[in-house]
Amino acid sequence: MLDLLKNLRNLLRDLFGDNVPETANWDRVPPELMTPRERLIRRSSLIMFWGALVNAIAGVMMVATAVHAGNVDATLFDALQAALLGKFTISADAAALLISAGILANMAVLLVLSVVILAQELWTVFTAWLLTAVNLAALLAFGFLPALLAIAPLLTVGVMTAGDLKAFRLNPVMVKELRGRMRGIRGFAIITIFLTLMSFFTILLYLLQVPRGGVVVTGELGRQLFVGVLFIELMLIIFIVPALTAGAITTERERKTYDLLQTTLITKATFVVGKMQSALGYIVLLLLSAIPLQSIAFLFGGVSEQELVLALLVLLVSAITLGAFGMFFSSITERTLAATIRSYTVAIAVTVGLPVVAAILFQNAYGNVVNSFTNRFTNDPAVEATTIYLDMIATSLNPIMATLRSQQMLIDHQQLVTMRVTLASNGASIPVLSPWVLLTLSYLSVTALLVLISIRRMERQSG
Repeated sequence: MLDLLKNLRNLLRDLFGDNVPETANWDRVPPELMTPRERLIRRSSLIMFWGALVNAIAGVMMVATAVHAGNVDATLFDALQAALLGKFTISADAAALLISAGILANMAVLLVLSVVILAQELWTVFTAWLLTAVNLAALLAFGFLPALLAIAPLLTVGVMTAGDLKAFRLNPVMVKELRGRMRGIRGFAIITIFLTLMSFFTILLYLLQVPRGGVVVTGELGRQLFVGVLFIELMLIIFIVPALTAGAITTERERKTYDLLQTTLITKATFVVGKMQSALGYIVLLLLSAIPLQSIAFLFGGVSEQELVLALLVLLVSAITLGAFGMFFSSITERTLAATIRSYTVAIAVTVGLPVVAAILFQNAYGNVVNSFTNRFTNDPAVEATTIYLDMIATSLNPIMATLRSQQMLIDHQQLVTMRVTLASNGASIPVLSPWVLLTLSYLSVTALLVLISIRRMERQSG
């Protein structure tokens, strides 16, 4: 057994381990040698990062308190709502769930900003002020007291950077990459193939769903077409996105241009974030080009505008995260092929492996309560509730299941963010979140961490 575990560890290390040697530094400047502008950027990034860490700790504490209140003292829910969300009329336990989600949303946003501000992105400053206004509005309108944990770092960075707005600009790497991609035939060829496959599968789905000589239920047909097209689009994105970023850094090594990059004024953060943004811009173009195919479902009915926006959000966030995995593996490997294989391995594990493992461990507990089915695996309310929440998290980490469950909550229960479900063990009700919320928060956080690790890794490489 011990030998088997060692072999498994060695296999994982060979598949996903860092095989690029650490040698010279790229633009790692000691604090005493930094210019005032460089100090401003580093300090702003650190403030955002520590703000994200504080919100993460607060979110974990909030979740732990809610779990304790659900198992031991339910009166804590009322106290939490009165103290942290006093102006919002909602059940106390659902308020605790929304407070936790709100804190973790601020954590994800601050973490993303802490990374992109290192690249001196122009939109970072304006985003900081916009998010300050959003949190201030949540504080005044709903009494969302944890908003102060985000307002403090956002306002601090906004004031600090207001005095040197010239430090921020459009990313030159992004501009160069986008122009190069769209000037060649490869970019248009990918879009053409993508739309051709989407159109073919859309027609095929329509022909399979239309009964011969029978009555067509247009609303049901429209929904089935929409879900089918969405599933196919997600599968195509899984196969396209890793290829866009897996060679971002390894290609520079293979072309022997990595050393030349270190002689330019481009920082590692600008390089990595610029590569990510260029890939993201192309991904957005792919998603927008497929909207007419998705909108065919509106001809038959059964699909709302909210479902379309929700589906686009899940697709976009999933694509960004898959692209971040490609960038991360590109920073720790020497060959594009190795980075691409690792990226596809992660993509398949998340989209195929995770649902299978979750089904075995949690027996579709979350899906059953959303569909108003009965969970029969336990008579203990605490165990049933815990299993439902764990399955909710697992469902939220899979873009396919998250989209399906979110649409079910929206269509069948007319709930976009939260809903109440009934426990089979004692008939009590508990609040649950729509999976798209957790998917967005978790994927954005993972994306920011992967990009940050890629930047740090490049600090220790010379090519």
